[in-house]
Amino acid sequence: MNLSSENVVVVHTPEEAVDRLAELYEQATAELSQALKCYLKDRTLPGISQRQLFRYPELRLTYHRQGEAPPTVRAYAKVQVSGVYSVTVTHPRAFRKYLLEQLRPLMRDFTLKIEVGISQQDIPYPYVVEQGDELAGSGVTAGELARIFPSTDLSAVTDGNADGLYDWENTHPLPLALFDAARVDFSLRRLVHYTGSDWRQVQPWILLTNYHRYVDQFIRHGLDMLLSDSRFVRMVMPGSVVIERGMTAETMQALVDSVVWHRYQMPAYHLQSNDGDGITLVNIGVGPSNAKNITDHLAVLRPHCWLMIGHCGGLRQSQTIGDYVLAHAYMRRDGILDRVLPPHIPLPALAEVQMALQEAAAQVTGDRGDDLKRRLRTGTVLTYDDRNWELRWAQERPLINQARAVAVDMESGTVAAQGYRLRVPYGTLLCVSDKPLHSEIKLPGAAGAFYERAVTQHLHIGIAALDLLRSQLDSLHSRKLRSFDEPPFR
Repeated sequence: MNLSSENVVVVHTPEEAVDRLAELYEQATAELSQALKCYLKDRTLPGISQRQLFRYPELRLTYHRQGEAPPTVRAYAKVQVSGVYSVTVTHPRAFRKYLLEQLRPLMRDFTLKIEVGISQQDIPYPYVVEQGDELAGSGVTAGELARIFPSTDLSAVTDGNADGLYDWENTHPLPLALFDAARVDFSLRRLVHYTGSDWRQVQPWILLTNYHRYVDQFIRHGLDMLLSDSRFVRMVMPGSVVIERGMTAETMQALVDSVVWHRYQMPAYHLQSNDGDGITLVNIGVGPSNAKNITDHLAVLRPHCWLMIGHCGGLRQSQTIGDYVLAHAYMRRDGILDRVLPPHIPLPALAEVQMALQEAAAQVTGDRGDDLKRRLRTGTVLTYDDRNWELRWAQERPLINQARAVAVDMESGTVAAQGYRLRVPYGTLLCVSDKPLHSEIKLPGAAGAFYERAVTQHLHIGIAALDLLRSQLDSLHSRKLRSFDEPPFR
């Protein structure tokens, strides 16, 4: 990708770089939006010179290594080989905090030339159409617009950087980040579609669950936080329903009751603080396809961590319904990522996440030592793509036995694999809801008692773990998730 010769400037501070990216992006989207309005109104065609303005801004870094590279234990914001690195950027103002977190240490520790200009990558027109109402009543079809304005080109939207599908030795320029602007915009729109809320509401600390009862408890927890002296100031619900600190409990509950969450496939709930360091819970539903889908899109926001908290089947006789399983390994039988991340690739347990989950379990349950060990089992979690795997038990038993698996579910291995693949710290804490191999199934009465007792505590453990991880952010972004050929940006 080559910068256009026009409007290229050398910048000297991270703030200047982001401000220039924002200026160019807003100019480009304003031009594209205005041209769309003119065409919808009276079929005025954009000229060639005007079309050349419909392009993403680009950030370019040039590094000429002299002597030894500066030593750092940081897992990101570093360059290891000389060369030119670049990336196109979308929504620079919304991503300002992230961009500054990458550029500040880079520009502090390395001698770099940083340039900002207009790229050769077109902004697809659907990404500046906010609601779609603009097309209503115009008599213009999406196909007609695609022949006149830049449209989505799926051949250019790939995860090649994340999957290492580029020739590091012969690529020019080298990738500066895992995702370019077109890939990010692709996911931002899908986040809105699946979760029912604006992508800007998503917080950097993410809980993923496979059962709606965790949503009920998260809402209850959020209301408690807003009614008490906590760091949280609002909760955003599906459909962009906003509950603010200062509302009465009655008003808050009325807003909760008004949410039509079932309109959305994977509804998301965002408990926000003024510093942008809040918590998002997404009910991803059941299955590895859902797990891959939502994490593909959440990853472009570069969250600090995602944790899977949900139900599992216990595989050991010694387990009791309501016990917890802390995954320290994953046996992936989901098949969803086999083409890009084969199942023989090991997924490392991240020490910071494992320790935070164990300590959070101790804090919330009040158990320590042997008492905690009776409630919390560490081991291998087996993830299937077949909910009725038990019907193949005779064939599956030898492999499960060799893997020493202690629990089975349909999402955790996928979520962990996606975290590994997309460089997002991950972890799994599951709650045993049944023991399918030991005739302990979820009968209606027992299930109700289990849910009432276990779900609230389980959710609070997940939240407490994220609070612990917030205090050790520097060590959380582990070098275990980075290869030897890596873009400088996290």
